[in-house]
Amino acid sequence: MTDRPASWRKPTPKQMEKLAAEAVHRPAPPAAAPDAPLPAEYWESVLKDPRADTTDAQIRQRRLSDIRRHVLRVSCRRCERIVEIQTADAVRLYGRNAIWKDVAQRLLDNTCRQRTGRHEEDGCWPAFETP
Repeated sequence: MTDRPASWRKPTPKQMEKLAAEAVHRPAPPAAAPDAPLPAEYWESVLKDPRADTTDAQIRQRRLSDIRRHVLRVSCRRCERIVEIQTADAVRLYGRNAIWKDVAQRLLDNTCRQRTGRHEEDGCWPAFETP
């Protein structure tokens, strides 16, 4: 018979005492307190990350000529379709002064499969992603 009880039956009192004694002698895994400060190396790596300088909300409102990313990606929250376009192609098709939010909506609407006939429900619901 093994030291561990079968999962379908209750352990005997002797087995429960043995498991409790083993748990007492086992060292607890080191855990940081929830309010403990994070190390300085963590904050340095976060701030050095190139994605830290702009938020997705700021990128949505930018003109295509101001975006430094190579690939722009937008997905639909409704049909889960993803559309990617290179920034250079988007500038060529829609112009340097086009706003990314408007271009993304047009890209999704051009190939939308969710047509109900009601203006409020028609079209895709954009979710801007970072490639």
